[in-house]
Amino acid sequence: MTKSLVGHSKDLGANFIIRRVLPAMEKRSVGPFVFFDHFGPVPVVTGEELVVRAHPHIGLATITFLYDGVITHRDSLKVEMDIRPNETNWMVAGSGIVHSERSKFDPKYEILEGIQTWIALPADKEEIEPSFEHFSEQEIPVLTKDGLVFRLLGGSYLGLRSPATVHSPLFYADIEIKQSADLVHWDLTDKEEAGLYVSRGAIESNGESYAVGSMVLFEKGTSVSFKAKQNSRLILLGGEPLTEKRNIFWNFVSTKQENIERAKERWAKDEFPKVPGETDRIPLPT
Repeated sequence: MTKSLVGHSKDLGANFIIRRVLPAMEKRSVGPFVFFDHFGPVPVVTGEELVVRAHPHIGLATITFLYDGVITHRDSLKVEMDIRPNETNWMVAGSGIVHSERSKFDPKYEILEGIQTWIALPADKEEIEPSFEHFSEQEIPVLTKDGLVFRLLGGSYLGLRSPATVHSPLFYADIEIKQSADLVHWDLTDKEEAGLYVSRGAIESNGESYAVGSMVLFEKGTSVSFKAKQNSRLILLGGEPLTEKRNIFWNFVSTKQENIERAKERWAKDEFPKVPGETDRIPLPT
């Protein structure tokens, strides 16, 4: 029987609901991916549906991908960037970065919905310099066939290579698939594992049905195999798992607990770099 995860709902306030799939008790990570949130859909009324005040990260890369709506990213590298549907923001925290995320009103969009993931950095790159990359829809490699659109958001897969800078072997993709499309069957190497998340619609994989909020897991050396039961939107993620155990506290990820303790101390003492224009910040959890 194919293994799977089901995201649990969490209210971030003001009825802004997310589905958190990773980490889970059954599976802490998929490839190097240690965190997976599906946020929304929520109606856009004021444009202030999502307000995430300034907060820090270490030891990871965050990726934001939107289906609908607009979010403004600001960070301590002095980057300010709007992200729109079918675009990605890649932020490498490394030794430490601070950022904020705020939705904004745009009459083109009636809802706000997207995916945010975290990728753990290899142990020897956990403390690299922070960086930020934004990719427009036109910069993202696309593979199309009957009833299928495959956008490679990061890494390498199916002969495509993303322009996003990655620090370990991985793949990360957005998939639109129609009910009329053929059965999909993509082989994994004996070093790769994968997860396939259902954002919209429903699929069948190895005789089991999966609805919105489910992530189907595929072990190393098997095949990503599925058929759309209705027009669907999916996220494929995976790659080679990192060998070292990761400690996770709040927004901090590291192979070394002392790095996390130091980051906690730095944030409590307001020693992280500042985000220009942000005067409010999220306090350290107690």
